[in-house]
Amino acid sequence: MKAGSLYDNYVKNNLFMKMILLFALITTVTIVTFSYFMFNVMSQSIIHNELGNQKKAMESVNSYITRKYESVQSMMLDVYRNEALSLHLSYFLQHPFDDYMKYQLDQYTNDANIDVAKGLDYFKNKLDNDDDIENLLLYSSEKQFLFAYKQGHVSKLISTNASRSYIPDAMALENSMMSVPNAWVRNAINQHDPKLFAMRVPITDKNSLKNLGQLLVYFNSDRIKQALESYKEQLKGYILVLGPTGEVLFDSSDRYYGIRYPYADKIEALYDTVMLEEESHVTTLTQTQAGYLVVGVASKAEVAAAYQGLKHTIALISAICIIVVLLLPVLVVTNFAKRTNKIIRFMRKVENGDLSARIQDDKEDELGQISRSFNDMLGELTRHIDRVYKAEIKQKHTELAALQARVNPHFLYNTLEVIRMRAVSQGAKDVGEMIYSLSVLFKSFVQPKGENTLKEELETSRLYLELFRIRYKDKLSYEILCDDCLAGKNIMRMALQPIIENYVVHGLQPRRSDNHIRISVYEAEGRVRIQAEDNGIGIEPKRLETIRQSLDSVEEVGDSFGLRSVHERLKLLYGTDYGLDITSTLGVGTIVTIEFPSEEEAQHV
Repeated sequence: MKAGSLYDNYVKNNLFMKMILLFALITTVTIVTFSYFMFNVMSQSIIHNELGNQKKAMESVNSYITRKYESVQSMMLDVYRNEALSLHLSYFLQHPFDDYMKYQLDQYTNDANIDVAKGLDYFKNKLDNDDDIENLLLYSSEKQFLFAYKQGHVSKLISTNASRSYIPDAMALENSMMSVPNAWVRNAINQHDPKLFAMRVPITDKNSLKNLGQLLVYFNSDRIKQALESYKEQLKGYILVLGPTGEVLFDSSDRYYGIRYPYADKIEALYDTVMLEEESHVTTLTQTQAGYLVVGVASKAEVAAAYQGLKHTIALISAICIIVVLLLPVLVVTNFAKRTNKIIRFMRKVENGDLSARIQDDKEDELGQISRSFNDMLGELTRHIDRVYKAEIKQKHTELAALQARVNPHFLYNTLEVIRMRAVSQGAKDVGEMIYSLSVLFKSFVQPKGENTLKEELETSRLYLELFRIRYKDKLSYEILCDDCLAGKNIMRMALQPIIENYVVHGLQPRRSDNHIRISVYEAEGRVRIQAEDNGIGIEPKRLETIRQSLDSVEEVGDSFGLRSVHERLKLLYGTDYGLDITSTLGVGTIVTIEFPSEEEAQHV
């Protein structure tokens, strides 16, 4: 059996198979769509939760670094609050070291009770009390030397003369509060550990406000990992701390120490997805005072791994739901299909002339009712056959009588033509013209077609006006203007005759010799407009308002039947936006405008 034949038998011509397939399609699409949205919502929730954990870890890192920043700031505040210590530090940074040692000895000799923590040992104590500090440096910009403290080592004085070192220039250019340690300073103090970040505080003379140098504190970046211990199991990706120019101050992955972070220029938004090593979720946290940036990076693939199990679970549940939801309706529909096919088989027997066929189905549902109704119908079918034949014969006789009673209008045309020729032969030329116009008008009125072209309608109007022009002995003149391109447009029949008749009956003044009506046809704004303008007596305002209301009235009010008929037919044929409009000024004249669409738009309506 061909594939096309299988499709015709089991799908195209099988209503129940179509129902099953449609139900299966709707059910599958619904469950899959719901599962997709549920997975999307739940996966977004997991992503949000993962990024939330990363944000908390970043805040912990930020809190740690902020504490270190505040501790360095507090060192200088303590110096400025302690007058003796402030004097010692100022003298130390502005004089040679030997002079400072003499100055310190003199201070102890002159005042044994002075408490300056043995001169600059204040800074040594700070180093000893904080294991996170690797180096603490005092730099003199005037004397160009470094006094370096290092964990577990003796303090060391290092000359940084500009003629032998670039350190003065480097220190002058450094203006950020937090950065990686300067390479020249590293070499000078023999500190080559890449996992360091530097806190910098300018030292100013309290009295003269003159800049004396800088306090540099080098912290061990590895100690920041202690702030991440509680997030170790939950954290996805890695966390960075970047300096103002993108240099790496801390890297939880230990991959980017000693270099500028290669993707620093791509990190802008607070929450964003950026293509780094791979497409990744990026979260940022800015510390404005110290000028560093905490960055959390988690690849989309790593975050997606957190909800892969959810994806498989939802897919499995969706498949089970589809199978369960489809199985029961399929069984029910299959049963109905069998009973329906049984009904069809018996109907085909009847179709082949076996009127004795009967369907056996005792169930009370719709199919059972159809079966019993079918059996009852067969019982009545024979009795109806005779009555139907008789009714058809009677209908034929009725139609024949109607054909015999139809009047042949050619008799009337021929009669009017004989009268016209008689009038012409007797010298009544005007009577002949009137009879000719009347016969042509009558012929156009009895034509069976429902539409005229504008050319035909205007010619009918001309003949009608010609009758009255002859009647009133040239006291009436008329003018008909129409663009040639509109002559072939279709319009409903008898659209202008009621308007002209209304003018002749109510507006024309027999005593005047200048009665005039102008009919103009033009196209504007995609509509065809026919305007009949006369110089008759006009309409009183109240009477005009009554006529306008009667045009849209359901009941037949007043004597404006002809105008209302034209207005209603226009609306029925072309839509409520079209119709007839009347404007009039008493003693000046009346303008009646008809609007209808072009042929294309009319067909659309």
